[in-house]
Amino acid sequence: MKRVKLRKNKIHLTSLGCARNLVDSEVMLGILLKAGYQPTPELEDADFLIVNTCGFLEEARQESCDTIDALLTHRKEGAKVIVTGCMVQKYGPEIRSRFPEVHYFLGSGDMEKILEAVGTPDSGENITTARSYLEWGEIPRQVSTPSSFAYLKIAEGCMKRCAFCIIPHIKGPLKSKTLEQVVKEFHALLSQGVHEVILIAQDLGDFGKDRKEKEGLARLLRALLSNNKKFWLRLLYLYPDEITPEIMDIIESDRRICRYFDMPIQHISQAILKSMRRLTSRVQIIDMITQLRTRFPDIVLRTSLMVGFPGETEEQFQELVEFVQTYPLDNVGVFKYSREEESYSAQLPDHVPEEVKERRFQVLVQVQQEVVKQRLRRYVGQILDVIVEGYHPDSPYLMRGRFFGQCPEIDGMVIINDGRLVKAFGKVYQVEITDTTDYDLVGGVIGKVSTGSQKLCLASS
Repeated sequence: MKRVKLRKNKIHLTSLGCARNLVDSEVMLGILLKAGYQPTPELEDADFLIVNTCGFLEEARQESCDTIDALLTHRKEGAKVIVTGCMVQKYGPEIRSRFPEVHYFLGSGDMEKILEAVGTPDSGENITTARSYLEWGEIPRQVSTPSSFAYLKIAEGCMKRCAFCIIPHIKGPLKSKTLEQVVKEFHALLSQGVHEVILIAQDLGDFGKDRKEKEGLARLLRALLSNNKKFWLRLLYLYPDEITPEIMDIIESDRRICRYFDMPIQHISQAILKSMRRLTSRVQIIDMITQLRTRFPDIVLRTSLMVGFPGETEEQFQELVEFVQTYPLDNVGVFKYSREEESYSAQLPDHVPEEVKERRFQVLVQVQQEVVKQRLRRYVGQILDVIVEGYHPDSPYLMRGRFFGQCPEIDGMVIINDGRLVKAFGKVYQVEITDTTDYDLVGGVIGKVSTGSQKLCLASS
C-alpha cells in the first residue's frame, strides 16, 4: 500500500503590540487560510510558527524576543519560525543576528508576502522600504476577535513629532486609506455579524490630511453612519485639538457612535507639554474635558499619562496628580518614560532616575484607582445596554460583557451574576448595575434590548 505524504499546513500565529498590528496579523491569517493552511492553537502541533512583532518600546522589543525564543525552543522538529512586523523592519540586523534559526523574516509593510515566507524551502527575508501596511481591495482578512467587535484600521504612520515617540521612524509618514475603501471594509465587517466596529489609527483626527483633505474624519463618519444597520462605532484615538465642533455634532446626532473618547494627553504641566512637543496646551486640554462633560454628561473619557519625562520636577508631577483628582477621567493608562535613542527626548538633559519614575508611577496609579472607584459608583442603580460576550474567565457561573464605556481588551467589564435571560452571546441585553469591584461593574440581566432602543450609545440590538 502506497503511503500518502501528509502536507505540512498547520499554522500558529502570535500577534504582539497594538490593534493595528492585530489587523495586519488577521490579513496574513486570511491569506493563509484561503491558500489551504489550517490554524492551530497548539504551538507544538504547528508546522509554521508566525509572530508579528512590536518594536515601539524596549519592553515591547523584549517581549518580542522572548516570544521568538519560546517558539524556537518549543516547536516540534522540522517546524519553521517566521518573524515579521515592526521589530524586523526597524531592527533587522540585530534580530537576524540574535535568531539565526528563524526561517524567514518579513518587513512590517510586506504582510502579503506571507505565502512566500511559509512556502519557500530556503531561509530568507523580504523586507522592502514599506514601513507600514494598509489592506486594499480584495485582500482576504480573517477576523480573529469575537463576533461582538472588530478593528478597522483607517490609516498608518503619523504626522506628529512628539519628542518621546519613534512611531514616525517605525511606521513612516501618515498614509490614509480612501474613504471608499474604509466604507467598503466597514460594510464587510457588519455583513459578517460584527456588532461593534472600532476605528483605529495612530491618530484618527489626521485621517485624509496626507491628501490635503479637510474634515476628513467627519466626512468618513457621516459616510459610515449612512448605513442603516444597528451597530456600535468606537473611535481610537482622538487628540483634544482634533475633536472639532463638527465631530461633536455628529456624535450628538447619532447614538450609534459610542460616547467614549480615548484622548492621548500625556501630561498637564505646560512646561512638560511644550518639552514633549505636544500640540495642545494645559488650557486647551482642560477646556476640552469641560466641553465634553457639559455637552455629553454620560461620556466616558480615557487617556494615557506619562511620568518621568526628562526634566519633570516633583512640582510638575504633583500638578499631574492634582489634575487627575480635579478633572477625574474614567480610565487612565499610566506609563513610565522610556528612553528611545532615536527620539528627540533622548538627547534632552535632566533624565529622571528609574527609582523616581517608579515611585511616581505607583503614586499616580494609586490615585487613579481611587478616582475609578468613585466614577464607577455612579452606575449603581442604572440600567445599561450591555453586549454579553461570554462566560467570565474565573467562573462558569458568571458571564461577562461591556457597555459603551468599556473598550475591549483595555478597559474593565460588566460582570453578570444573573444571566438566566441570556439566550446567545454577542447580543445586547439590559443589565441592572448593583455593585462595583476594582475596574468592573456588577449586575444582572433584566431583559433583551428591544428593536429601536436608543438607550445610551446603542441604537438597537
